Order: sequence, then structure tokens, then C-alpha cells
Amino acid sequence: MAQYILKRILFMIPTLFAISIITFIIIQLPPGDFVSSMVANATAQGQTLDTAEIQAMRARYGLGQPLPVQYLKWMSGILQGDFGFSYAFNEPANNLIKGRLGFTLLLSLSSLLMTWAIAFPIGIYSAVRKYSPGDYLFTLIGFLGLAIPDFLLALVMMYVAFKYFGQSVGGLFSERFIGEPWSFDKLIDLAGHLWIPMVIVGMAGTAGLIRILRANLLDELFKPYVITARSKGISERRVIMRYPVRIALNPFISTIGWALPALFSGETIVGVVLSLPTIGPLLLNALKTQDMYLAGSIILILSTLTVIGTLISDILLAWNDPRIRLQ
Repeated sequence: MAQYILKRILFMIPTLFAISIITFIIIQLPPGDFVSSMVANATAQGQTLDTAEIQAMRARYGLGQPLPVQYLKWMSGILQGDFGFSYAFNEPANNLIKGRLGFTLLLSLSSLLMTWAIAFPIGIYSAVRKYSPGDYLFTLIGFLGLAIPDFLLALVMMYVAFKYFGQSVGGLFSERFIGEPWSFDKLIDLAGHLWIPMVIVGMAGTAGLIRILRANLLDELFKPYVITARSKGISERRVIMRYPVRIALNPFISTIGWALPALFSGETIVGVVLSLPTIGPLLLNALKTQDMYLAGSIILILSTLTVIGTLISDILLAWNDPRIRLQ
């Protein structure tokens, strides 16, 4: 097992290196550089920037020097916690990311846990009770969950919550808690606002995992090893939970790698609709304004999280199914 984990970690190194290069290329795609864009943006707004400050920024990021030099300066800055400068917000990019990354991870992880908590029992029930009324009902709900766009569901839930319950569900806090220090009341308020975006973001993933678990479990339920276990007098519950469910769990575990970027991408439009202080709307705004250092930093962080999530899923898969680490 240790050799397998070490091998997967070694694979991460060239992957992260390639991701950083691709991200840097994305930053360099717009014409000019971000300092030129910042000067043009300030001029359009009738502002003037100090020449010494502009030259200091060019020297700081190696602008005007060969691309390999700029790449090394950018990466060395990131390793020291400097993700570049956002000219659209006129402040360091790491300040903007730090203020939103925690809420984004909270929303993504809570949506992921909700997805597993719902999909796991329903998927097992649908497989064991194949073609029952409950199976048909959950299949219908699953198809609706996959078909309804996240932003449309967000608009409907906002309308229902406001019209019938008199509750404003925009953002993650009530207006009186915005900017206030953390307290128990603020945590309760956060929990009261979090469940709506959590349900919306996790809806499509829940529906998809129910179908995957049902299909995989149906493939396992009638295999010879399951029939043999039943013939030995083992209870049906133990047979199902100990053998076929363990194998059918592989898709759940493998989703860790792509679940985070999928949740982030689904969270972007939902975040705009619900006015959430998360990474998604920030990335969308950075791309719209060509704020490339901010956009590149977010893309690099999301890609790194994807690689780390894939490593975690590989390790858990190897622990759950020894056949994987022997391949």
C-alpha cells in the first residue's frame, strides 16, 4: 500500500508542473500585460497612476522579460503566498481568494456530504427493490434532478422562500451579520442560509450517483459469490452490505477527484443568482474583465484541488478494493 501511495504522489509532481505551465499560458493569452490593462482601466475612469508604482509592478512580475523568467517569478511568488495583483479590484489576488475560498469549500464539501448521504441509501433501495413503485419514483426524481438547470432551481427556491415563507435567501448571511465578527448567532444564521445553495448545487450530483450506484449494484447482486454467500445462510442484509455494496462503492469514492471542480463549476451560476461570497462569481468576473492574474490563480487552485482530490480517491479506492493497487 505504501508503495502504491508513493507512486501516486510522484505522479502528482509532473501533473502539477504541467498545470502551472498551462495556467501561465492562459494568463499570457490576452494582448499586452496586466499592468497595461490596469493603466488603461484607470485612464478610462479618469484616474492616474504613479509611474514609479507602474515600474515597480513591472519589475516585480518580470514583465517585458522572457516568458520563462516571468513564469519563474510568478511561481516563486505563489510559493510565498503572492498570487499576483488584481487590477479590477485594485488589491492583491490572494486577499480576494482568501476571503472567499473558505465559504466555497464549506459549500462544496457540505453539498458533497449531502449527495452521498442521500444517494447511498436510495441507490441501494432502488437496486434491491428493482422495478418497485419506490424505484420508479426515485428514478423520476433522479431524471428531474439531472434535467433541471441549477440556476432555474435557484430562482424557483428563492421565489418560494420569499413568497410563502417571507425569507430572503440571497447570500450566506442576513444583512445584520455581514461584516460582523464570528459568534454563535452568526453560525446559526449561516446554517439557515447554507442549506438552499447546498441542495441546489448537490441536486444533479445526487441524481447521477443514485443511477450509478443502482446500475453497479444490480450487476453484482446476481453474481456467483453473492449466491454462494446466500446459500451459506448469511442474512440478506449482511450479504448485500458486506460484498456487493462494497464493490459498488467504488464510483462514490472515485467521485472525490472530480466532485470538487464539478461543484465549483455548478456553484458559479448559482453563486451569481444567490449572491454568494464564493469563488465561482469571482472567477466569472475575473474572466469577464480579463483580470488574468486573479483568474489564473483561481484556476491553479482549483486544478490543484482536483489533483489532491484524485490522490485521495485513488488511496481510498486502493484501500476499499485491493485489486486496484495490484494492477
